[in-house]
Amino acid sequence: MGLQVLSCSTKAILILFIRAIIKLLIFFEKKIIIIELSRKNFNFAHSLFNSMLERNLILEGADPATFFGINNSNIQFIKSLYPKLRIVARGNVMKVIGDELELAAFEEKIREMEIACQAYNVLTEETIINIIKGQKDATVPAKQDHLIIFGMNGKPIMARSENQQKLVRAFEENDMVFAIGPAGSGKTYTAIALAVRALKNKEVKKIILSRPAVEAGEKLGFLPGDMKEKIDPYLQPLYDALEDMIPLAKLKEYIENKVIQIAPLAFMRGRTLSDAVIILDEAQNTSTQQIKMFLTRLGMNAKMIITGDVTQIDLPPAQQSGLIHAIRLLKNVQGITQIELGKEDIVRHKLVQRIVEEYEKQNEKMKEMKRMKEINEEKH
Repeated sequence: MGLQVLSCSTKAILILFIRAIIKLLIFFEKKIIIIELSRKNFNFAHSLFNSMLERNLILEGADPATFFGINNSNIQFIKSLYPKLRIVARGNVMKVIGDELELAAFEEKIREMEIACQAYNVLTEETIINIIKGQKDATVPAKQDHLIIFGMNGKPIMARSENQQKLVRAFEENDMVFAIGPAGSGKTYTAIALAVRALKNKEVKKIILSRPAVEAGEKLGFLPGDMKEKIDPYLQPLYDALEDMIPLAKLKEYIENKVIQIAPLAFMRGRTLSDAVIILDEAQNTSTQQIKMFLTRLGMNAKMIITGDVTQIDLPPAQQSGLIHAIRLLKNVQGITQIELGKEDIVRHKLVQRIVEEYEKQNEKMKEMKRMKEINEEKH
């Protein structure tokens, strides 16, 4: 009886022991599986991490403020179109993290957007979508006759009149152009637009704009401030034209880096101006020595546009205008051409054209009176 009880107890212990071994085996098997899965997940995550690249895309041509949009609206829109990429924009740099293939495709599209933004001075959501879809032709505005460049917010700047169109052609075919015309005929504005186009197209490395600081009935010495503050009001029309064509931040950068230089005529002495478009505005107020000095600054791969209005000379009465002297002296020189604009080219307020017409009538009357007086003096 005792042996049977012992035998039963042994069997029970053996069964419990076997069950415990089985549980341990199951436990360790689960642990091994978990460890193996963890190792695989780690290897996958590690390989995924290693396949992610970081790249800094620098906007060199386009204005960052225009490219990124108001309150970074464009960059937020681009992020929504590329959810797998991590994109951070700061200054003119876009930091992008992502898969190599997707990152390469993204960079290609960003460069296309940059070119469009630089060319048209605007980047819309429609343009972004068209570029991403590969519809390049849809991003290009309809062709406009006599277009020079696109100004701020994509506004087209065109040669509006026949003589302005002649000025554009003359600039393309000659290294020196004299543009003579009344106030508001667009001679200076067209000249600056041509210079900005040449800079954007990388035909030149800089733009140089100059004016003679001549006192139009007012004394320069009595103006407040230092020399720069005295001179700047004379140059403000040039700044105004540039601000119509180049984003403000980009214009400031150009001026700081001396890509665009705006200075009084006296500051041109002793310089050789190469790889540039050089514009002399209000040239009717130069002396013969001054305009000779300016014209001989022309260097290699450079073009000059000289603008002026011979009816608004602010020089002392006894002093000859350098512009009048130069256009007479150089009219037959090869490579130099002259474009005359008239009242029909005026693109300001309609009253400006009427005012110019009345002054022209008065000048004709004065010339006729002077001629009659000379005839009468000869008779006597």
